[in-house]
Amino acid sequence: MRKNFISICCIIMFMASTCFANEPLTVKLWDTATPPTDNGIPAEMETIERPNWISNVATPELFVFLSGKPDAPTLLMCPGGGYEGVAIQHEGTFLSTPLNEHGVNLAVLKYRMPNGNSGVPAEDVNRAFEILKENASEWGINPDRIGIGGASAGGHVASTVATHPELTDLKPAFQVLLYPVVSMKEGVTHQGSRLHLIGDNPTEELIDYYTNELHVTPQTPQAFIAVSGDDTGVPAKNSIDYFNALTANGVPVSLHVYPQGGHGWGYRPGTTHSDVWMTELLYWLDNLQLP
Repeated sequence: MRKNFISICCIIMFMASTCFANEPLTVKLWDTATPPTDNGIPAEMETIERPNWISNVATPELFVFLSGKPDAPTLLMCPGGGYEGVAIQHEGTFLSTPLNEHGVNLAVLKYRMPNGNSGVPAEDVNRAFEILKENASEWGINPDRIGIGGASAGGHVASTVATHPELTDLKPAFQVLLYPVVSMKEGVTHQGSRLHLIGDNPTEELIDYYTNELHVTPQTPQAFIAVSGDDTGVPAKNSIDYFNALTANGVPVSLHVYPQGGHGWGYRPGTTHSDVWMTELLYWLDNLQLP
């Protein structure tokens, strides 16, 4: 456990010195509290398989990159990984430089894997919200301007929190979704994400609960969505159905569908869609109606 923790810290510090506008504040989520649900994964199983990939997450952490701009909005980002791990860099920490330089705070959540305990990721998001709120004054964060974001399976975490207000104590002000898993229905969902979240024989009730377009209301946070039309990993239908549900409920949403690119592009400057979607996101953030 300690070896993995030290390795993770070293990776984050190395990336901060070479890629980031600001070094992150690193916070263990459950240092001063006990998580409501145990995901059943021993801490020693958590593994850094390569700098961008951490599997079997059992020790959740929050990496906070502050822009230094007073009253700045904050994006709490959940990287993807099929509910097996987190792609911590290109779907998380790499976003810090363009966001910070634009005056937006970024908090990247290394959330626990559900391992069939479906409520675990949302518990970590709720705890992350609590930490951001508790430290808002010291960190220069406006607690009413915290949004939730996610890529791929992380997009499912984010859209779950956005559409199930009972899961968090602080309502997200907005949502940012990259090629998200939204549905748990056969033929639409990402099968691996479904398996690791709700198991191989889920009830229809559980499937419907985590099919997030079914839970959109007029109170659902405004959204930015980016996806490739040729995504075979997570079909674009997830994003389109979510867009339709948001618009049907009068929720402002900006949907960007790129003709090519497949799945998992995230943010790496100069690569597929990275500069385009980031420019569009920053424009969208500038024009949000926030408290």
